[in-house]
Amino acid sequence: MHTLVLSITCSVAVSIFLKLARQGSIRVEQAIFVNYLTAAALCLLLLRPDTARLLDQPAAAWWILSLLGVLLPSIFLVMAAAVRHAGIVLSDAAQRLSLAIPLLAAFLLFGETLSGMKLAGIGLAFAALACLLVRPDAHAGSRVAAGPIVLASLLGVWLGYGTIDILFKQLAKSGAAFSSSLLLSFVLAAVLMLAWLALRPGTRWSPRSLASGVLLGLLNFGNIYFYIRAHQTFPQNPTLVFAAMNIGVISAGTLVGAGVFRERLGRLNVLGIALALAAVVLLIPR
Repeated sequence: MHTLVLSITCSVAVSIFLKLARQGSIRVEQAIFVNYLTAAALCLLLLRPDTARLLDQPAAAWWILSLLGVLLPSIFLVMAAAVRHAGIVLSDAAQRLSLAIPLLAAFLLFGETLSGMKLAGIGLAFAALACLLVRPDAHAGSRVAAGPIVLASLLGVWLGYGTIDILFKQLAKSGAAFSSSLLLSFVLAAVLMLAWLALRPGTRWSPRSLASGVLLGLLNFGNIYFYIRAHQTFPQNPTLVFAAMNIGVISAGTLVGAGVFRERLGRLNVLGIALALAAVVLLIPR
């Protein structure tokens, strides 16, 4: 069970890092670049992909890896914006609600049949997302629609992580080895992030930001690694791992965001968190 706790802790800690980055004068985009270098090194060390055949991937895998190379750092930047403008509670909930997107894609694009429970879970996920996008009005004590930045960042988190989930599932179906494809996606993300930073006008490298990227990489990869280990610890009960991970991150993110950082939540936001937890329960693989 400790592997699940560690995975949940790393996931929420990433959001805390992004929340505190501005206060620490950390340039998030530079930290994200080093994060992927760190994650790639840890992938080599702990998952031990077959480097001799690293580039010997199925043809169908390369376009997926290219998309992942672009999407991974892009969505990380969107997540940083969401945490900054919407807070940890809503950002973590939106990220976890993205699990509805691969199921919806399986139904609409790949012709798979969904059970009534899965459809109900997807419906609850949409209802939860709608509730998360309503912000409390501190002056009038009423409810207002989220501002454009909050709206765009939360929807970006939801759509982005859902799309990445679909791509990793398609990558697995292409026959690519998980550890090799994960390493390649990290390396591509790092290369593309470096190119973007190098070509971006006015980029000034910050040693503090680059060094902090090592911590971010440890947390980011730790989330993935301990989640994998949790599945290995409970090979006969993947439902437990899935449910505990998603419910745990939403619950821990709510405790940290609202309890530690005093993030303001309206009644509809609280309802959205409750609906998100219910959606996770309904969407548990069976």
